[in-house]
Amino acid sequence: HIDEAEPTSSFTRNKWSAATQRVLSSMPSRSIRWSDATVLSQRAHVSERDSAQVSRANNREIDIESQEGLIHEAPQKRDLLKTLQALSLDECAHKLRVMPISLSAKSELRARACQKRGDQVLSVKGSRSGRKSLRTARQGVHSLLNSIQLWHGPLKQVSGRFGTGALSYFHFLRTLLVYNVFLSLIINLFLVLPQVIQSPYHSGSKTSFKGLNIFTGTGLLKNSLMFYGYYNYTESMNCRFNTKPCPAEGYNIRLAYLLTIGIGLFATCIMLVYRVFKALGRSFHKLKSQGNLALKVFSSWDFKVSKKMSVQMQSENLCTQLKEMLCELHTGNPKPKLAARLVWMALHCTAWGICLTCISCSAFAIYIFPQDIQDDGTDMHLLQLPLLVCGLNYFLPSVFSIVAWMESYDSPSLCIYVAIIRNLFLKMTTLGVLCYRWLYHISSGDNKPECWETFVGQEFYRFLLADLIFAVLHTIFGDFLWRVFTQGVLGRKKKPAFDIARNVLELIYGQTLAWLGVLFSPLLPTLQAVKLILLFYLKRSSLIMNCQAPRKAWRTTHMTTVFISLLCCPSFLGAATGITYTMWRLQPSSSCGPFKNLDSMFLAGKEWRNSLETSNPSLAWLSWTYTLLENPVFLFSMAGILLLVIYIHIQAGDGQRRIMEGEDKKFLINKLQTLPEQ
Repeated sequence: HIDEAEPTSSFTRNKWSAATQRVLSSMPSRSIRWSDATVLSQRAHVSERDSAQVSRANNREIDIESQEGLIHEAPQKRDLLKTLQALSLDECAHKLRVMPISLSAKSELRARACQKRGDQVLSVKGSRSGRKSLRTARQGVHSLLNSIQLWHGPLKQVSGRFGTGALSYFHFLRTLLVYNVFLSLIINLFLVLPQVIQSPYHSGSKTSFKGLNIFTGTGLLKNSLMFYGYYNYTESMNCRFNTKPCPAEGYNIRLAYLLTIGIGLFATCIMLVYRVFKALGRSFHKLKSQGNLALKVFSSWDFKVSKKMSVQMQSENLCTQLKEMLCELHTGNPKPKLAARLVWMALHCTAWGICLTCISCSAFAIYIFPQDIQDDGTDMHLLQLPLLVCGLNYFLPSVFSIVAWMESYDSPSLCIYVAIIRNLFLKMTTLGVLCYRWLYHISSGDNKPECWETFVGQEFYRFLLADLIFAVLHTIFGDFLWRVFTQGVLGRKKKPAFDIARNVLELIYGQTLAWLGVLFSPLLPTLQAVKLILLFYLKRSSLIMNCQAPRKAWRTTHMTTVFISLLCCPSFLGAATGITYTMWRLQPSSSCGPFKNLDSMFLAGKEWRNSLETSNPSLAWLSWTYTLLENPVFLFSMAGILLLVIYIHIQAGDGQRRIMEGEDKKFLINKLQTLPEQ
């Protein structure tokens, strides 16, 4: 039967006429493509059922016009039965499966269409059961992979209680962990492990270990696998006083150091570009809020969930997502007057002026402060600059939050994007000043250390460790104690919201340090992976205990795309540029490391190529390959082709979406023009 109830929202479709349903069901971009015969069969079945029950429907209103149209469509049902009988059993079952009719109607049609083909049903029963078993096994494997995914359960809990905003931060953290584990495996297998097997010769007396060495990277840690100076390149005695190139004995650490880091970063670049490409594709193919809302309401519940905790978690997750989608439907404020807009512009210009002034002052302080540091005989002076930088990185975002509170943005997503831009300016300015200090003053200055690569690696180690210490302190004093103070002393029930922009930019800052320092400290990605694991459990516990869900529900439609794009550029691109400049232009130390006595690190590849042509002429094609890869024109051409492919794919996806929308509009116009004639 058909119930004609009053619509309560724009998604209520009970009062659509038969002609409107016929038009919408045959639109080109519908996910469920009703055929004309299917629609006619549905109406014929409904008309037969309603004609038998019309005497008992005293409290319901029936659309007389649509019923008259359905009664005359009974002959179409016979045509549908003939069509189904002409098909094979598999095609008949598939066609019935996609029909938008009730199960009883499908059973009746199946029985009437297959009543004369009982033998064929028995013959294909085995093949159907085999395909069903295969499909069930595939679904089981897919469910198993989802269940064993890293942090699958905790992330579902975060999504259900705090929405997709906080979930995007933890998804991004998990992505960074995958990149660091991948890079660590390559470096540990092809560089660290061979160096452990080779017992290298190190000059100098052994130093004692102190507790402070863990934080400064000096003492015993200085002459360890953590830093550049430990990796030595050994030659035979006959080659040391020969000007011609000579192959190394055993494992070529010099070539392994160059290729391992280069190939690891190149593979990371491919993974990043693919991830950006995939995220952009999802953004361009994103459905509108109305369609997503209808799909979320009617087909998002997983009926296989049986445990009470899983049901509660899924219910919270679905409820939060529906709130976010409904909130987007009611956005849009009336256009303010001219005076209000002028006040708004003045307020925002003042806010941006305050933020840019703070960023400029912090960059100037970081540039001037190292000149005033004096050696006090201990290693404590080495921690002054990392503590200053981390203190500014954690203090200034609080100033930005106060300024954003004064601006009072209506949209939570816009507030997040503005905070991300301001924190990005702060982090990139800080890293720019530090890179200028490391790659110019330390590597080629008057007070150049004896092994400047190891010193720079120690700096990266100290900055990464200080960032972890400040993250722990900020979680304890900034989140936990503030929550205790506001609830216990001030008597407020509200908790602070989770600052997505600050936490995401802290992750990008730490990852940029790990990528920049991998050339000077090969074990830095491993340290970064351990740090990310600790941060996940720390931030998740702090989120559940000290934070509350956002007051305004909002959906992070493109937030993941923004995060991964910022990780690719400027984070990875800047780190790759700094490493390439160091390998190409800076002269390595003459007393330590695998590249000593060379004018640049890239000359190690040319030296290997010349020795390969002399010792193994049959492998001369490898030298030609290295020459091709060394050519900047080839590298820029490959990068340009890769970017062109990404651009074409994005434009193709956008064009396909527009074509489907255009087909829908043309189809509706043609149908509306033919309706008056009918």
